Amino acid sequence: MKPQTTDPAVRHDAVIFFDVTDGNPNGDPDGGNRPRVDEATGHGLVTDVALKRKIRDTIGLTADALDYQADRYNVFVEAGHALNTRTAESYKATGIELKSRKISPEQAEAARRWMTDRYIDVRLFGAVLSTGETKALGQIRGPLQFGMARSIHPVLPVSHAITRVTQTRQEDIDKGEKTEMGSKWTVPYGLYRAQFHYSAALAQKTGVTTEDLTALYKTLQFMFDHDRTATRGIMTMRGLYVFSHSNAYGNAPAQPLLDRVQVALASGVGTPRTFTDYKITSDVSELPAGVTFDILQD
Repeated sequence: MKPQTTDPAVRHDAVIFFDVTDGNPNGDPDGGNRPRVDEATGHGLVTDVALKRKIRDTIGLTADALDYQADRYNVFVEAGHALNTRTAESYKATGIELKSRKISPEQAEAARRWMTDRYIDVRLFGAVLSTGETKALGQIRGPLQFGMARSIHPVLPVSHAITRVTQTRQEDIDKGEKTEMGSKWTVPYGLYRAQFHYSAALAQKTGVTTEDLTALYKTLQFMFDHDRTATRGIMTMRGLYVFSHSNAYGNAPAQPLLDRVQVALASGVGTPRTFTDYKITSDVSELPAGVTFDILQD
């Protein structure tokens, strides 16, 4: 990585590409876990929430592999842990009485700082802390914002009927039933594009470091390798392209920069079914002054 790519004091805008083969990248619980699609166009969708979940589930492993200070890479939004309990811990750690009706701005800032120092996802994504008995803590705005991922071409989700050799209920076995039917959804193939934006001004308030950005980029590169399930099929990171500015405000608008990274079908391809059916190009000639470009995965 170029030094500017991991500089927490400057703005970054990035685009990622990932694909799925015979899997469900993000099921819709309101639609029988069918892969999410834009009903008007048929393009596949993966929510920003799903992408951040994969980052949260992997970034601790990344920090461990990089030999970073473990107690700075805890995850706030984690399965099996109540958020109110964790925000209450910030009061105890900073000497604030939990039942206090009013705390000073200095006390609130100390508790928020304890949260950002301890939880990497609070540092990067922010968090709502004004729940339970910690309403005085308000909300922390995170510097890193992801958008929805959208497939380059429309996808056609397929439902597969499946069986298993045992029943859920003993009474069904007693009745002589031997198998139980089920179903699973897959996308035969889809290449998805997402982008994210990093605000150095907000990062200064949450205490993001060079190590945090390094861990983020490494996590993006490897998170699908640590999130494998039969349902998701084969998911692979296919590209990570970062535009970095020379200051916190930025040297150019984000979208024209990200639009320089283009993807198109390879010559002669009709229906894409593998990554080699696509070609990703980046036009980084004559970048605006102060902007650098880094390819972290291609």
